[in-house]
Amino acid sequence: MGSPWEVLDSAPWTREHWKLFTIVSLTFFLDGVLFTIVPAIMYLVEPEMATSIFAVNIAFFALGGLLLGRFADLYGRRIMLIIAITIYTITAFLLVPFHNSFPELLILTSAINFGIGGEIGAAYSAIAELSPARHRGKAIMLSANMWNVGAALIAGLSLYYRSIYEDINIQINSVIFTSAILAAIIAIARLHLPESPRWLVQHRRYDEAIEVIKRVVGSKIDPRISGKSLEKAMEPFRGVGLREAISRYRFRLSVLVAITASQYTTYSMVAYYAPYASGFAYGIDAAPLNIAIANIGASLGAFLLIPLMDKSRKISTFLSYLGGTLSAAALTAIHGIASLGVFLIVVFINMIFSEWAWASLSALESELFPTGVRASTIGFITLITNLSIIAVIVYETYISAYLFLLLASVIWAIGLIASIAWYLKGIETAKRSVEELAKI
Repeated sequence: MGSPWEVLDSAPWTREHWKLFTIVSLTFFLDGVLFTIVPAIMYLVEPEMATSIFAVNIAFFALGGLLLGRFADLYGRRIMLIIAITIYTITAFLLVPFHNSFPELLILTSAINFGIGGEIGAAYSAIAELSPARHRGKAIMLSANMWNVGAALIAGLSLYYRSIYEDINIQINSVIFTSAILAAIIAIARLHLPESPRWLVQHRRYDEAIEVIKRVVGSKIDPRISGKSLEKAMEPFRGVGLREAISRYRFRLSVLVAITASQYTTYSMVAYYAPYASGFAYGIDAAPLNIAIANIGASLGAFLLIPLMDKSRKISTFLSYLGGTLSAAALTAIHGIASLGVFLIVVFINMIFSEWAWASLSALESELFPTGVRASTIGFITLITNLSIIAVIVYETYISAYLFLLLASVIWAIGLIASIAWYLKGIETAKRSVEELAKI
């Protein structure tokens, strides 16, 4: 017997956990598919306008993260995930007939990215707040890794459609329509997502919270647990707002902004945007192949990190950025000298470390802040870090592909410095309760 949080954190992995994990994994899978549509087809549609569309899309991604992240804390993880998928499913279908006009393409792809960015905080929060503590890191990592699987799949399909259809419009419509159908199917699955019991307690919906916990752990929950005991357990975190959280957790927030900006930016640069840089040695037509290989590497990376992920976040974070920095430097050194095959092998390796970094920072973002502001804080970090991506995309217009890759190496190095700071002065979050971590 014990409190609901102790029972929830120490519970075995059950059927309800599998359901949650599957739904959140499908969420990230779809995010990867939809985020990849534009980089995978822009070389066919408006290559000269690619960087402008990328920058505006990322701005809406960041805005969605901030606004819908805040709404997820106010109105619930489940409802925000349903609203987000409704936005981009409808928009994806509209993109099929309206992708040939620049204004419509810009508006619709920005709306898709608004929805994708908006569900990141809710998805991380949902799985962090319901997973057993000893499995939380793996659950977050493997579900988030499905982004890479989705991205690799749609990039591969774009290559396949290019091989079987000569008509460019048919190629583009096939990619978009496939994405829209996947969104509609996954939207149905998302209706079965349980609400976070920690969020329910935060909003004094005690009976609903206990029912969710009972479904997860069965009869192990103490029947003496009442609304009053749940309210007392949550009271230390009740009044924490986003502004107070930013002030209280200044060091951890600063580190997270640095490592997140480093990973988000370098992942986008290497996986998606490098072929669009001026003088890219292997041609702009290599974009979908580069995206596919990069995301296959990232997909594999998650499985290589499983043995370490729930043992030490500090070590996994440091090793991620060390490997990422070294492989990015190698990528810069061989650009234009090595063959496309060798270049893509190094891209593949760099993306393994990129996935390690994403897994580590995703777990830290999900663990280090109180339930009442968890999704809001993730949204805030998403906003700040995506500003760096926008700056890099704009800057890409004025520099060569070599300097673009060199910049990626420098940004990786900034993340490495932040990871060292966290290793030396941060806290170990593996296997600890999110309530305990919020008190430190």
